[in-house]
Amino acid sequence: MVKLDIERFGQYEFEDGITLKEIITALEGEGKKIKGAVGGLLDNQIIDFHTPIRKGGKLKFLTRKDPESLEILRHSLAHILAQALKEIYGDEKVHLGIGPTTEHGFYYDVEVEGKRLTEEDLPAVEEKMREIIKRDCRIEREELPRQEALELFEKKKEIYKLDIIKHQIPEGEPISVYKQCDFIDLCRGPHLPSTGEAGAFKLVSLAGAYWRGKEGNPMLQRIYGVGFWTEKELKKYLNMLEEAKKRDHRKLGKELELFTITEDVGGGLVLWLPKGAVIRNEIENAWKEEHTKRGYQLVYTPHVGKEQLWKTSGHVDFYRENMFPEMYIEEEGYFVKPMNCPFHVEIYKNRQRSYKELPIRLAELGTVYRYERSGVLHGLMRVRGFTQDDAHIICREDQVEEEIKKVLQLVLDTLKSYGFDQFQVFLSTRPEKSVGDDKMWELATNSLKKAIESVGLDYEIDEGGGAFYGPKIDVKIKDAIGRMWQCSTVQFDFNLPERFDMYYIGEDNQRHRPYMIHRAIFGSIERFIGVLLEHYAGLLPLWLSPVQAKVIPVADTHTPYAREVAQRLKDAGLRVEVDERSERMNKKIRDAELQKIPYMLVVGDREKDTGTVSVRTKKKGNIGVFTIDEFIDRAKQLIETKSTEL
Repeated sequence: MVKLDIERFGQYEFEDGITLKEIITALEGEGKKIKGAVGGLLDNQIIDFHTPIRKGGKLKFLTRKDPESLEILRHSLAHILAQALKEIYGDEKVHLGIGPTTEHGFYYDVEVEGKRLTEEDLPAVEEKMREIIKRDCRIEREELPRQEALELFEKKKEIYKLDIIKHQIPEGEPISVYKQCDFIDLCRGPHLPSTGEAGAFKLVSLAGAYWRGKEGNPMLQRIYGVGFWTEKELKKYLNMLEEAKKRDHRKLGKELELFTITEDVGGGLVLWLPKGAVIRNEIENAWKEEHTKRGYQLVYTPHVGKEQLWKTSGHVDFYRENMFPEMYIEEEGYFVKPMNCPFHVEIYKNRQRSYKELPIRLAELGTVYRYERSGVLHGLMRVRGFTQDDAHIICREDQVEEEIKKVLQLVLDTLKSYGFDQFQVFLSTRPEKSVGDDKMWELATNSLKKAIESVGLDYEIDEGGGAFYGPKIDVKIKDAIGRMWQCSTVQFDFNLPERFDMYYIGEDNQRHRPYMIHRAIFGSIERFIGVLLEHYAGLLPLWLSPVQAKVIPVADTHTPYAREVAQRLKDAGLRVEVDERSERMNKKIRDAELQKIPYMLVVGDREKDTGTVSVRTKKKGNIGVFTIDEFIDRAKQLIETKSTEL
């Protein structure tokens, strides 16, 4: 028997293996009204109408109004996509990989014998999917014995499904399949009761994907789709996608000559061009200044370290697949660093520490290297070499709560200074497997909670989502078109202090183990600049702009005065260029706008005679005539306050 606490209806006891559909039938038999259910949530696990319930817990019926219901919709759309492909290209010629959901939709990895799918094929696939939805095929779940499942998919020549059964489903574990019309697929669910209940969707792109993500395995084609319950929601999202294309940092990076990534250097390794280096330099200088003000000590560490260092830290045992291959120098193994933490530990251990010295806050803009598969590399957002804005705080137990508050306040102050004011905060708690005693976990988790509450932020708890070595806070920021980006992390670590035998001498003259807090505000400089470029569509705040003003002479005869204006601005510390080309003024203005230059200073006879400049911005057009000193004062005020306005 399973005991269920059903939201709105109270506690019930049912036979083991009962389904959600059977529970609804039983409740409706008692006169209960359950409208619009498309699935359920059992102790935070999404289930469908067909899944046998074999454990008790809290149960909630999901309707289309619940965000979790989208998981059911999108998983069903993935199966409808797979069915459509088989009906178009032939059951035996289409070999299915996996078809999970994504943040906004779904995808399916497929191999079509004798056919390489292109974007031009997608409309026909969409049309077939709509036809399947109109058929309103009932979706059914069935559990098969292992041998029967193997025989079924061998008969269907589903080589990738066979691979999943043989290598990913342990002996004795139930093997479930879902059927709709004549289509059958290996799947755990969840799914809708029928295809007719599927909502609005759109197939958006194709990509290559190695089977099981491993190079050397067959390359399949990944078909991406997005799905929502209504056409209105879908249209809104597609409009956002179009806007996102215009803001793509890779496109902007090329057009504005900010950075490049070349095959000769290597995928995921960024070359910063002069203009991009200006942006990065401004961010790094502001970061260093703010950290110094708040009591951090800046350090520098090597790019490589001995193998033994990474064995002690645990990286060789637990993180090896994400590290670059080992190199040997004088018969000793070395790794390029995937993280800065062990180096900061060694700096702390440089000498014996007293309780009076704590907290010690070590900060570094440290470049690290991680082996990312080529298929996931993405401009500045996913790279192999990147600079973490890293810091480690080593403190006493009685200092933990205050230090976390200070970190979180620094996070908010910093992100707000770049124009971000909407946040999502997640607190991840102790997982089943962890290190550290109960007291440490309780202190750390409560300190994180109090810090979030002290700055007035709402937060969600991710039960069991912490790392094995400590709980953490993750902060996401919302950009100008509504997307959420993961940035800041505040992470406790009970592991490294033990592994490296870190200690301080307490007031009692005895050794004590310190607490260690990892934290990053941007996550990485590269990724944060990518987010900034997309948030501002390339038109960055004045203090970050590589070129802050372009002086545009109306005619060649005005060029000497334009140079004079530019020199005055440069002397005042502004970044300025003069457009000396023999082009029409309007073309020069248009080109400056395309280069996302905040200010255009037009100078002609009137400006030359009066010692002024006619000022334009991309957003507001002509904003008036200023003396050179007036413009300098205006610009310097915006720069000093790091204003996002022009």
